[in-house]
Amino acid sequence: MRIIAGKYRGKTLAAFKGRDIRPTADRVKESLFNILAPEISGANVLDLFCGSGGVGLEALSRGADYVVFNDMSKDSLAVLRKNCAALRVNPKIYNLDFRELLSSLDVTFDIIYIDPPYKSNYGREALEIIARRGLLNTGGVAVFESDRPFEGETGLIRYDERKYGVTYLTFFSPD
Repeated sequence: MRIIAGKYRGKTLAAFKGRDIRPTADRVKESLFNILAPEISGANVLDLFCGSGGVGLEALSRGADYVVFNDMSKDSLAVLRKNCAALRVNPKIYNLDFRELLSSLDVTFDIIYIDPPYKSNYGREALEIIARRGLLNTGGVAVFESDRPFEGETGLIRYDERKYGVTYLTFFSPD
């Protein structure tokens, strides 16, 4: 895993090894950031279900002002902290259930990246809470990573979906 572009370009990131861990592939991450390029500079970003932090750290590298990381796995967050130390960044990191985090946040975001365990329904639930609480700024984007096309309603507007190998990225806006 590595930082693709920006201030920390080329830096190799530590990754957590395990059967249930699947970091976002560099190819998917590069495509994602090509799409989000106009929104990154100065953005507030939430990397929900962050794992070892590859997406949020890429956002910091590319000029995001503020990134919040959250994951339930203490092991993943230990790797994230190691990566943050290597890059000399000190972002806000939470070790909370996503429902608890989303219900307690007092900041809104320009970009929210949602990469839950694929076999769960956590992504839809997170999108519903984000919509209900108004956590996505006007003009902002929520990106949901999954292994299948998105189906259903969330309270947000689905405006795009892309497939990269076995990975789907679905894009939502608040308006």
